[in-house]
Amino acid sequence: MTASAASPAALPEAERLAARETLYRLAAALLGYPLAETQQALEDGRLHDTLSQAWQTLTGEPWPALEPSANLTDLEVGYMATFIHGRRGKPRVPLVANAYEELLAGETPAGHMLNVQAYYRHFGLQPALGDEGLTDEPDHLVAMLEFCALLCHMEAQALASDRDAAPYRRAQRDFVARHLSPLLHIVKAHFATENQHGLDATLTQLLNTLPSWADSQRAALEAQVGPCPRPDQNKASRASASQALWD
Repeated sequence: MTASAASPAALPEAERLAARETLYRLAAALLGYPLAETQQALEDGRLHDTLSQAWQTLTGEPWPALEPSANLTDLEVGYMATFIHGRRGKPRVPLVANAYEELLAGETPAGHMLNVQAYYRHFGLQPALGDEGLTDEPDHLVAMLEFCALLCHMEAQALASDRDAAPYRRAQRDFVARHLSPLLHIVKAHFATENQHGLDATLTQLLNTLPSWADSQRAALEAQVGPCPRPDQNKASRASASQALWD
């Protein structure tokens, strides 16, 4: 008889934080444009093993064993058909928040992106240059996931050096509440009606499970550092990227 696995809440904080960072990074890698390395990691099970270990740590449940795309071409075709191509030149399921009017809440796309960028600038980040010298979109789901992974890393460094980790927790709480979680939920809703284009099973599972998981992370952060302020209490300013709640 084997001993039962410890519940996530009973695990050391550093272990749960490392798993959270891993999940954010893996999700970002999977939801970025497919690479040969991604297909290989799906085929040989390395990606599943790492993902399952993190998911087990965070939720107490293993990540399901899913059949990978048959080859890189199939992985690319499913990704392109779902996230890049669509009717009238628009993606069937956009991965950028500014493509959804309901997420803009009356703001212009440019204004919305400035509010997202304020989080990045506060932590000294600059937009990366992507293919053909184009600047990455700050409100792309992949950028948001990578930012949350970075906040987890900075939180872990603070804890390891006996510094206050609360600023990183507050920033992640606010970012998840205002940007990441709403985008994940709307992407999931749109994918529910556009799920017949051959998207890889692991990516499909991520789209269906990340929204509720992000909500649970927000709740855990709020238990640590208090509830997320209303947007009008702590809204990113175009004149200044400073956020007093994060200092």
